[in-house]
Amino acid sequence: MKNVTDSCLSWGYWPSAGSFGFNTDILSTNLINLSVVLGVLIFFGKGVCASCLFQDLLDNRKQRILNTIRNSEELRGGAIEQLEKVRARLRKVQMEADRFLANGYSEIEKEKLNLINSSYKTLEQLENYKNETIRFEQQRVINQVRQRVFQQALRVALGTLNSCLNGELHLRTISANINMLGSIKEK
Repeated sequence: MKNVTDSCLSWGYWPSAGSFGFNTDILSTNLINLSVVLGVLIFFGKGVCASCLFQDLLDNRKQRILNTIRNSEELRGGAIEQLEKVRARLRKVQMEADRFLANGYSEIEKEKLNLINSSYKTLEQLENYKNETIRFEQQRVINQVRQRVFQQALRVALGTLNSCLNGELHLRTISANINMLGSIKEK
């Protein structure tokens, strides 16, 4: 700040030509006023950045979604293991079916088909459950983020209104609103 003041003072010693000149009065120079205003804006405006405020919230939500996806993948892995067990059982049943088919038993074939169908239905139900869980979690997170953004915007707007309204401006606003209501009532 001292360098800026010194440079402004040194400009006053420059010779002026015609109507061009420098203002040597420090209190009326715009450079100092601008630096003070910028300093105040930077000091008080640090925490207003919406992306900074919600970055942690979004990271937490993203982490929850990723955990839900991981859990669903683990469920899927369990279903795949279950499917492998069912396939092993199916192979065993097929071997027994081949043996019984040789003897003329077709009931084993029906059991095999029922087992395959139930396995695929179980796998399909698990996949549907995983997808529904992911959609539900995403919608819940989106709703929570919207609510937090709305609350933060409302706080900022109320803070701005409270800091901008002084007594006289508040009374003028009320009077103007009363006059508008009176003119609407007359119509």
